[in-house]
Amino acid sequence: MKIAVDAMGGDYAPAEVVRGALEGARAWQVDVVLVGNAELVRREAGDAAEVVDAPEVIAPEEPPAQAIRRKRRSSLAVGLRLLKEGRVDALVSAGSTGAMLAGGVLMVGGIPGVRRPALGTTLPTAEGWGTFLLDMGANVDVSPQELLQYGIMGSLYVERVLGVAQPRVAILNVGTEPNKGNEMCKAAHVLLASSHLNFVGNLEARDLPYGRADVVVCDGFVGNVVLKLMEGVGQAVFHLMRREIRGPRAVLGGALLRPELVGLKRRLDYAEYGGAPLLGLARPVIKCHGSSRALAIRNGVRVARDYVVNQVAEQIRSEVIQREGAAGER
Repeated sequence: MKIAVDAMGGDYAPAEVVRGALEGARAWQVDVVLVGNAELVRREAGDAAEVVDAPEVIAPEEPPAQAIRRKRRSSLAVGLRLLKEGRVDALVSAGSTGAMLAGGVLMVGGIPGVRRPALGTTLPTAEGWGTFLLDMGANVDVSPQELLQYGIMGSLYVERVLGVAQPRVAILNVGTEPNKGNEMCKAAHVLLASSHLNFVGNLEARDLPYGRADVVVCDGFVGNVVLKLMEGVGQAVFHLMRREIRGPRAVLGGALLRPELVGLKRRLDYAEYGGAPLLGLARPVIKCHGSSRALAIRNGVRVARDYVVNQVAEQIRSEVIQREGAAGER
């Protein structure tokens, strides 16, 4: 298996990205292809991996579609081209989300029948393995039919890759009753309730951290706000704890609790969960956090490997139309 890594994407590229990619290659027994400025990348990687030269970089503030078309020699565009041509099995990048989405649709192409690709990510929860949230930023405006497809794709991913049998699917909403929310959520409730998914209804945001659903669907605007709020709250909690643990007794107590606190911090760290798959594309594309360091890239390689091994794109291709059609018939 060959996994391309955008060596120039993210805040800490190329050093942290290259280190994480090489660690991921060793840990998950795959080959990585580092795509980026050859001189800079080889300075970090030496002869440890194949390097494909891509001298340009797409900046986060650039218009996504224009940047992909204009900067054909950028690390992201070259990586997507390698994926389209079948020279690699998956692509991992911490670069521009908008450019990745635009390039994925324009260059790699979507799965027939999928209206719009969606970014999904695992959120840590107090109970259970976590919750898979989608969309978390690819599409800010969606239709009820697209939320149904998010439920189908998310359920398939959680079942096949994360090993959760009969994943519980919910709609993120302002109330649990079927008639709550905007017109889009109400219509989506009808569609998901009539599908073959294990639909458990609406879920309020306060229930997300308790793992009361395995797959939660929403539009990308709401999903991105939720994701960043949870990141900020987690960081703020640890900031407050460090500030309040003062004095001999508090320091002693903190020292005794250090193993538990380290475990909690790891559970809340996005780096432990790797990247977010862009579900609905014809080939695997994994988006890592823009501020990813080596650990997050390493785990992003793991997510890419699991996506390929479990043939998620192929499974979506064969099942999404069938399941959506069954929902329409009912």
